[in-house]
Formats: sequence, structure tokens, C-alpha cells
Amino acid sequence: MYKRINVSLFLTLFLFIVTSNAYSKNDIHAVRIWPAQEYTRITIESIAPLNNDQMILKNPERVVIDLKNIAINDVIKMLPSKLSENDPNINKIRVAQFTPTVTRVVIDLKGEARVKIFSLKPIDPYKDRLVIDLYTENQDSIAILLKQLKEKNEPAKVNLKGTPNKNIKVEKITNKEKIIINQIIVAIDAGHGGEDPGAIGKGGTREKDINLQISKKLKALIDKEKGMKAVLIRDGDYFVPLAARVKKARKIKANIFISIHADAFTRRSVRGSSIFALSEKGATSAFAKLIANKENESDLIGGVSIDDKDPLLAKTLLDLSQSATVDDSITLGNHVLKKVKRVNRLHKKHVEQAGFAVLKAPDIPSILIETAFLSNPTEEKNLRSKAFQDKLVKSIFKGIKSYLKTKTSMNSSSSSN
Repeated sequence: MYKRINVSLFLTLFLFIVTSNAYSKNDIHAVRIWPAQEYTRITIESIAPLNNDQMILKNPERVVIDLKNIAINDVIKMLPSKLSENDPNINKIRVAQFTPTVTRVVIDLKGEARVKIFSLKPIDPYKDRLVIDLYTENQDSIAILLKQLKEKNEPAKVNLKGTPNKNIKVEKITNKEKIIINQIIVAIDAGHGGEDPGAIGKGGTREKDINLQISKKLKALIDKEKGMKAVLIRDGDYFVPLAARVKKARKIKANIFISIHADAFTRRSVRGSSIFALSEKGATSAFAKLIANKENESDLIGGVSIDDKDPLLAKTLLDLSQSATVDDSITLGNHVLKKVKRVNRLHKKHVEQAGFAVLKAPDIPSILIETAFLSNPTEEKNLRSKAFQDKLVKSIFKGIKSYLKTKTSMNSSSSSN
């Protein structure tokens, strides 16, 4: 009898120790939800890689994720409360201890969805992450962008070969107006977002927030201009892979691509605005290479699965046809640079070049603007200022218009010849 009791106690203690050790090796560190029209991302961050099983169930539509060797804790319990009431893709989230060694997460969807689940290795500032992307079938990011294009009343389009609508006032079209007769579309890319905060100032200012604020203001200014329309590649706090940013700009047939960023450096004294274009060969300076490498890491921080990689962005050598686009990008950058320097001092007095993945659209003049340094206390304060943002946006807008006038003049000369 005595031996049996000891054996029983031993087995109980053994199971307790084994289970405790399994849990002690891993734990849920943080949970986040990033809703967007196109998809909703759920991130579960843990001390070590998560071992998990997944099921997609019907009637009703739901995703079940079993986190193995994970004890439910206060962090994972908070996941349902992080769901927005107006999330476009998710109805409800439930979390429970399914078995002594499994925590179950059930995601109730609003409709059929394409589910992508993948793991990410630790990268500053994150530990191991399990990412769940839920793409509802009735959402199409390109369709959403195209809808944005229709929100503004377009100028009357005249078919010179046909008869115009009698209710539309027809004016003579000059050569200078031909370039904008179908609207100039400017794709505005607010850098970073979601899991990827970008640079963070000493005062806690996050680059992704500043980028979006400036991008929205620039869009509002462009939309007021006759014959022009701006489309935001990212209109909220969520992550968009670099390849998807390029793809979206091309799908909406953008004439210009502007990527908005705010810089950071190890020395707080460094300050000023910079403008970058793509390089066909190599970076024009060590600084340009450093900035490009940092911006190209966005996919690693923001979270992209292996099958999301785009061959276009992986190319080392660019097509010869892109040379003209790069030249146009530099011209665009120079026009914007001349206007921006009236608002903020320049870090570099000329357009720099490097292998920025987000600038690799082969047929769209594209520039990346580092508006100022968040690592500089004065410039961090400026970037938070509405007055400074407004001045900066106006200068960028004037630079774009100046560039378009040059293109119009060239078209006019070609027509007259």
C-alpha cells in the first residue's frame, strides 16, 4: 500500500513537472489585431516559436487554431477585446483552455475567407510571431482603390471623333491640357504600418502614424486640383507588403508614385529632408544604401509569408525599358526637392539613388521622400506639428505640379513638331 501511494505521488509530480516545463519554455507575450478592408491580420507573439494546428470549418464560417503546450494566460485572454466592432472580416473571437496542454482560439468570420497562417522569426522589436491573415472573398483591394478613383467628379471627357453630351459644356482643348484630360493619378504610399512601426522618436512618435497623416493631407490637396486624383495605397494602420504596394499602383495605372517616410539615425544631430529614386546599378552613397536597406526590411518586420515574394522585387538587374522611368523619377525628385527645401533644410542637396524595393514599378516615375529625422528632437517636434505638416505637403504638391508642367511642355513641343 505504501509503495502504491509513492508511485502514484511520483507519477503525479512527474506529470506536473513535465507540463510545467513545457509551459515554461513558451508563453504568449502579446496579441494584436490589424483590421483593413482587404484583410484582417491577427498576430500572436510568443517567447518561442508556436506549435499549432489549424482547421477551417463551415456553417458558420470559422477558423480554429490550437496552440500546443500553451497555457491560457491574461495576454491571450485579451485577444477578443482587441477586436473592433466594425471589423470588416471577423464577427467574434473566442479563447479557451481546450485541453490541459492546448489553448484554442476560434475566429468567427463574417463570410467565406482565404486564410493564410505563417510564422515569423524574431526581429527587433518583436519576438516569435504567429500571423493569421484573413482575406474575405468579397473584398478586393484593387476594386477598393478603383472605387476611390470614382469618388471625385471627373472633368468632362470629350470624344473628339464623336458627339459630346448636349448637357456638357465643351471647351476647346489645348495641347497643354491633353496630358490631364483623363486625370493624373498619384499613388501615395504611406510607408510602414501595422506590425511595422517604422522609426520611433525619443518622444514616442511613430513613423507609420506621421507617414499616414502627411499622406492623407497630400491626397486632400491633390484631389482639390482639377484633372488630378490621389489614391492612398494604405489608408489605415495596417501592413501592406512592398510588392503589393507596387502592384496596387500599377493596377490603378498611376502616373506618379510617392512614398512618404520619416527618417532616423544613430546621431540625434543629423537632420534634413531627402528624396530618393531607384538605382539601376548601385547606391549613390553609403547613406542611400543604408536607408534603402532599412526600408527594404519592412517586409521582415511587417510580416510577409514566403509565397508573397514578388519576382519583380527580387530582380537584381532591371529591364532596359526602366531606364527612362528612372530618369523621369530623378526629374520628379528634383522638382519636389526644390520646393521642399523652402520648408525644411535638406540632408542631401540632390536626389539620391539606391535599390528601394517599393520604387521598382518599371513604368511609373517613383520617388521616396524622407520628410525629416524622427531621431532629431527638433524635427520630431516639427513632424508632429500641423503647421509644419501643412507646409511640407504644399511643397510636395507644388513639386509634383512643377514636374507635370514640364511633361506638358514636352508633350506640347512634340505635338507642334
